[in-house]
Amino acid sequence: MGATHVTVTLRDSKKSRKKYEALFLVDTGATDSFAPAGQLRKAGIDPVGKMTYELADGSPVEYPFGLAVIEFMGEITAGRVIFGPDDVEPLLGVTALESVGIVVDPANQKLKRLPAIPLK
Repeated sequence: MGATHVTVTLRDSKKSRKKYEALFLVDTGATDSFAPAGQLRKAGIDPVGKMTYELADGSPVEYPFGLAVIEFMGEITAGRVIFGPDDVEPLLGVTALESVGIVVDPANQKLKRLPAIPLK
């Protein structure tokens, strides 16, 4: 199965001129999005809390997180962004995807829009 990437822009607020834009790996196994801490700070996004996350190998690690406006594929949402190491590959988590009605089509590993966002 291949990897799916999408260009994502993170901002502190909708009106902010400062931003972090990069190609993010779409990770449906991750709840929150993940980006290099230095880039988030340059974009004006500050940590607001800490959370313990489970890595792919099962080990727990505590990371700070901030709140950001998340834009991709012509959609806009907001959510938690984890402050990762500065050499980390940015990840777009499933919460951001689902909040705008976008899912990964498993047959071709492409992102597709749902006709409607389920409210049930």
